[in-house]
Amino acid sequence: MSEVKRRTAGRPPGPGKSASGHSQSLVRGLNLLERLAATPGGLALSELAEMVDLAPSTTHRLLQALQGQGFVTQDGELGVWKIDVKTFRIGNSFLEARDFVATSRPFLRRLTAQTGETANLGIRDGARAVFLAQSESPQMMRMITRLGSRAPLHASGVGKALMAWLPDDEFERVLAERGLERVTENTLHTPETLRANLAEVRQQGFACDREEHAIGLHCVAACVHDQHGTPLAAISVSGPVARIPEARLLELGELVRETAAEITARLGGHVPSAQQQAAEA
Repeated sequence: MSEVKRRTAGRPPGPGKSASGHSQSLVRGLNLLERLAATPGGLALSELAEMVDLAPSTTHRLLQALQGQGFVTQDGELGVWKIDVKTFRIGNSFLEARDFVATSRPFLRRLTAQTGETANLGIRDGARAVFLAQSESPQMMRMITRLGSRAPLHASGVGKALMAWLPDDEFERVLAERGLERVTENTLHTPETLRANLAEVRQQGFACDREEHAIGLHCVAACVHDQHGTPLAAISVSGPVARIPEARLLELGELVRETAAEITARLGGHVPSAQQQAAEA
């Protein structure tokens, strides 16, 4: 290698743009994508700038760069900004890489065929559940969750099914991060009532959401575990109280629990016992 090449190899960026400047722009651009992904209807430039705490001119410059790469688009009539097809492709590649999502889809469809209700699959992200897959009910009045949407762990069937198997220290971190916001009048909003409910979830193998996330909606959910017995995901069946009354929760809960155990086995995982989980907590 020549002397000149040795000097230029690993040379820091020139005066035009520092490495930290590039990193800052990248983080800001990703923040914009995250905000737009959470708002399917799109956002006006002024709204988006305020949400990410940037000047409108800076926000517009970043959006134009993202638009040039196909990550965002601007609605010609409304003028709002939305995510574009390349962002969808990247998100979809995440789902394809998670084998359990593809493995679970036939089981979700089977649950819908068996129950007539919508079946969902979600994972834990911090103190929230994120929904990744769905099989819609054929009923005219049905529960539909937008893929990628989030729900508090303590106030959703999928969330409680995941939360029930967390070690104590992780459970405390979730409480510290989000607290126990009361989403409806039925939400479990004290640590004591939540702990008691999660102990019941571990004992029976499924969680019930009795209008805790949305009034008029019941849900049952069970956890899918990996090879270490750690929560990997959770599946659920949800529908209006009129079709899933209290008397039907036990029946559906057992069905969802058995289906989650099938998925766990297909993935090479195992379901820990409530006693084992208590000993490891």
